[in-house]
Amino acid sequence: MGFPTVRSRLIMAKALLIVVSAAALAACQQHTADLESADAMTTASTGPVSFQGTAQLGTAWQSDPTNISKGLAYANGLAALGQTDQELDVLSQLNHSHPDNEKLAIMFGKKLVQAGKSSEAIPILEQATTSATADWRVHSALGSAYDQQSLFDKAQAEYAKALTLQPNELSVLNNMGMSYALQGNLKQAEQTLRQAMALPNAASQPRIRQNLALVVGLQGQFEEARKIASEDLPADQVQANLDFLQKMLAQPNTWQQLSKG
Repeated sequence: MGFPTVRSRLIMAKALLIVVSAAALAACQQHTADLESADAMTTASTGPVSFQGTAQLGTAWQSDPTNISKGLAYANGLAALGQTDQELDVLSQLNHSHPDNEKLAIMFGKKLVQAGKSSEAIPILEQATTSATADWRVHSALGSAYDQQSLFDKAQAEYAKALTLQPNELSVLNNMGMSYALQGNLKQAEQTLRQAMALPNAASQPRIRQNLALVVGLQGQFEEARKIASEDLPADQVQANLDFLQKMLAQPNTWQQLSKG
């Protein structure tokens, strides 16, 4: 597959860092724990989500629109039904009603980032970082939002703040490593991801290991990448991923240009 311009190659190369890392984990997603702690704001589901049940949750919340528990239950139901815009609208109203609720602001900010609305998430998360009780999760979420806007230096500064508050937090090291990779700084990305993998609790985190395999592979170290990736993935999937990487690296100047930022 050819690319007509250097710019298009760089865009594709950066997109590859996201697409391949997600695809590489498809086979083990069911066994992968979320690296970040479960949010204390989350409302547990009590059964299968239905349109009728979600509508009832909506009615309950609309009768008491400042109630966080009812609002989150409704938002969760909407999310399960794939109604992302409606979910964000509910969270927006809750966030407006509770401007000092840091956890709610973080949740809303993360949801905006996940929905590709990082430009909306950034001011919310920036405000949350000014709180005297702001913890590492706020800075991590803001870093993710900055990354989505290709503001990599700002993202890495937020991850550094998060690590100051929560040293050796795997989710933050993983995000920082991938931020360096997206920036084109593959050596620093590899160093950061290896730092994460050296921690005692990293052995059970295939997401970090596969991101490391990706970054190593993008530097042309295919056998090392194969060795790392094979700890979690079947041989045929590892080979497919490496074949794709090799094709990408074969494009003239792709990573030489990317490494220059």
